[in-house]
Amino acid sequence: AVLNLQSGSVERIAKEPFPEPLPGMPSGFHEVDPLLVLTRTLSVIQQLLGNAPDIRHIFFCGQMGGIILTDATCSPLTNYLSWRDQRSLQSLEGSATPLLEEVEARLSPVMFADLGRELKPGTATVLLHWLARHGQLPEGAIPVSIGDFVVGSLCKVTPTMHRTHTIGMLNLRTGTWHQEAFRVLGLDGLQWPDLSEDKIPLGQFAHDGRMLDVYTVMGDQQAALKGIQLTRDELSINVSTGSQVSQITSEFRPSNCQTRCWFGTEYLNTITHIPAGRSLTVIEALLTEIPRAAGIAIPNSWKLISEATERASGDGLTCDLSFFASAMGNHGRIDRITTENLTVGNLFQSAFEFMADSYLACSRRLSDSPTWSSIAVSGGLVQAFPSLRQKLQKRFSWPMREVAEQEETMMGLLYWARE
Repeated sequence: AVLNLQSGSVERIAKEPFPEPLPGMPSGFHEVDPLLVLTRTLSVIQQLLGNAPDIRHIFFCGQMGGIILTDATCSPLTNYLSWRDQRSLQSLEGSATPLLEEVEARLSPVMFADLGRELKPGTATVLLHWLARHGQLPEGAIPVSIGDFVVGSLCKVTPTMHRTHTIGMLNLRTGTWHQEAFRVLGLDGLQWPDLSEDKIPLGQFAHDGRMLDVYTVMGDQQAALKGIQLTRDELSINVSTGSQVSQITSEFRPSNCQTRCWFGTEYLNTITHIPAGRSLTVIEALLTEIPRAAGIAIPNSWKLISEATERASGDGLTCDLSFFASAMGNHGRIDRITTENLTVGNLFQSAFEFMADSYLACSRRLSDSPTWSSIAVSGGLVQAFPSLRQKLQKRFSWPMREVAEQEETMMGLLYWARE
């Protein structure tokens, strides 16, 4: 989008679909051609520059998970191994233990805490360890995020990483790459990228005789939370396709949660992968499967679900939305069904009860003694379902600030550009 710094508005949004995963991959693998990502990013930039000839700076945010290996000229040495990749849930030949569990066993508790307790199937360290175990780590290769590859390619410079993009790889206690952890995981032959300063352009992008300053890529979660102007005394609850609770801390404060870099010298205690919109979509797809098979489209299915939910009470039905590996487990279920209570409205009411309970439980994992004085609630689901908002208000006794902004991430880039 074009970020209008004077009016504070996000304008002229342009989009390209993210490339599909490469076909023919083994089960659980999710790899993407990085040159396709670069091509589609260039398409978006060119659309925007054609509509706004006075642009002088380009700011990026991107996916923090996943990994790609490049050389010093930013030429790709591997595909982009996506954050959606699940290969680490499989065991290597000769072992009965999933690779993810092997990685966790190699890291001491102190080392794990210093890395921010980031260990999920699509995190960079896990995917890099898989490559190391299969002899697929070229000596001197540089591991970066997909966004860092794109920006390095645009500017024709050696890739650099912003602090907010380094999840699971940075020693948060020292602010440097965790070389000891890399040795434990067999990653010490890699060349680690420089860490960028917030306000220094990484390089320049040439377009039609113009030179535009390009800044390093910030993490998409941090951009979205900056976009809602989260403050240190607020608890963030984001309720959308993906879902999280977060709080900014002024110092490194390990807890029973993930810890990531925030801007400047601050940190973000967070719990991600809380079941929300992604799981609700699974239920909606089930409810509309038969009409779809009959060739009947229901374009207003979510509106009908919302109306049914507002008329229902739940009637004793329970619904655990952990249909995928999540902060609340990985075995979802619908329970306490009777012949009277299994309705669309009751099903979604019970799902919202589960979501509200999950946010409360996760907030307690962030801090045994809450240090926030208010709640910032964002994400489209809260606006779409009033009953979900009411359940959150019942669970949390603090004042609640609702954020209706739909372009949170773009607003985060806008505020950063203003700075």
